[in-house]
Amino acid sequence: MPESERLPIFPLSNVVVFPRVRCPLHIFEPRYRQMTLHAIESDRRIGMATVLPEHVGEMAGDPPVFQIGCAGTIAEHQLLPDGRFNLVLVGTQRFRICREPERSGERLYRVAEVQFLADPFDASDAGRILELRSKVIALAHELVSEIAPGRAAAFASERLTSVDDAVLVNALCNALPFPAPEKQGLLESAGVLERYEKLEGLLCFRLAELGMGALPDSQRLH
Repeated sequence: MPESERLPIFPLSNVVVFPRVRCPLHIFEPRYRQMTLHAIESDRRIGMATVLPEHVGEMAGDPPVFQIGCAGTIAEHQLLPDGRFNLVLVGTQRFRICREPERSGERLYRVAEVQFLADPFDASDAGRILELRSKVIALAHELVSEIAPGRAAAFASERLTSVDDAVLVNALCNALPFPAPEKQGLLESAGVLERYEKLEGLLCFRLAELGMGALPDSQRLH
């Protein structure tokens, strides 16, 4: 079993970060300002974890989170005059939370011992992935054309030709209008092939929903 490492944990109720995807964040709570400052002064890493849906009313405390999250590196940061931060975090690698040690000293934020997870991409899956890639791009373009026509061009297949599969599937999971628990399910997929398969299923379901009536506002394109 691989050794665990410690990561600061930033729990959010409506954000799921994926490897190799950029995520803008605004940091305003004192405990997360401290977390950000400590990260900037050390290895610039933050572990993003999504709060369990039934505990979103507990954000002021330490709500339970899904055990699978994604580490990110602070690529850009801006310290505002009042101590808040604007960040751009770039997802790096998925992790599984093993345990959360008790707080020590003056630390205000959560820290977890985590094990990092691979995103396997087996050469034998290449044919199936190529097939799914074409289907997912077509479905994504169809969905965006319906809900945000002005942004549909960004999802055209010719615009995505040079994007490798790991980046493409993660970027689509991030950008498309799925609620956080469904994005969490995509993040938990064990590799590129499984993530493509789940994404295809979600897109088909959303398009079927759209055919029955308008999508709720919470599921509009990000």
